[in-house]
Amino acid sequence: MPAAPAEPTAPMEYDLVLLDIEGTITPISFVYDTLFPYAHDHAERFLREHWYESDVQDEVEALRKLNAEDREAGRTELVVPPYGAAGDREMLAALMAYVHELIHADRKVTPLKSLQGKVWRDGYELGQLRGEFYDDALRAFARFDAAGTRIAIFSSGSVEAQQLLFEHSTEGDLTQFVEAWFDTGTGSKRERESYEHIAESLQIDPSRVLFATDVVAEAQAASEAGMQVVVLERLGNPRQPAHRFRVESDFELI
Repeated sequence: MPAAPAEPTAPMEYDLVLLDIEGTITPISFVYDTLFPYAHDHAERFLREHWYESDVQDEVEALRKLNAEDREAGRTELVVPPYGAAGDREMLAALMAYVHELIHADRKVTPLKSLQGKVWRDGYELGQLRGEFYDDALRAFARFDAAGTRIAIFSSGSVEAQQLLFEHSTEGDLTQFVEAWFDTGTGSKRERESYEHIAESLQIDPSRVLFATDVVAEAQAASEAGMQVVVLERLGNPRQPAHRFRVESDFELI
């Protein structure tokens, strides 16, 4: 059974709501059944078509450096060779094997998330992808906006991927609701310092921020930074360990 919230009827007062995406405002099934398979199936085509573009070469270099770190740490046996050690075709093949390994392991690493964001951008622009949101989250966006409550996003997906999700949603462009976007470039979602940095950058006292997530470890980090937190328990979300935080099944009571 889920842990009972510490203050189930206590009103929550905040000036800014910081939102996780996956499992909080977007169904996990959309991420795992639509976005991840799309990136897996289309990343090679994307890299082949854009291989010589400078920003794509930056992505390739970041992935190659991550691969070297993973090999040194024993996390992979795959080798992505440096430039000049192999032809473009051989390097692309090695890179794709590593990218697929990262996707299958659901690694929360910035180089992968950045590449996925670029692949998804193509999908959204081609009309092959449309962002999906929980109905109660859509209503909450409008309610927060009407009340003058600021909205920011903190997700392991890249800022570009976040913005594409909102811009190309099934309900049209929702980016006007969001003031600021944060990804793992800010820091880990499970570290207090990340939330302190977000509050500082938004020039707001952490105690006036409500962080909504479906992951208890993230809620703990935000709470340590002084933020209010609520854990969303939705059908299909992974079971969470016992905790002391407020629990809701949707945004209606938040």
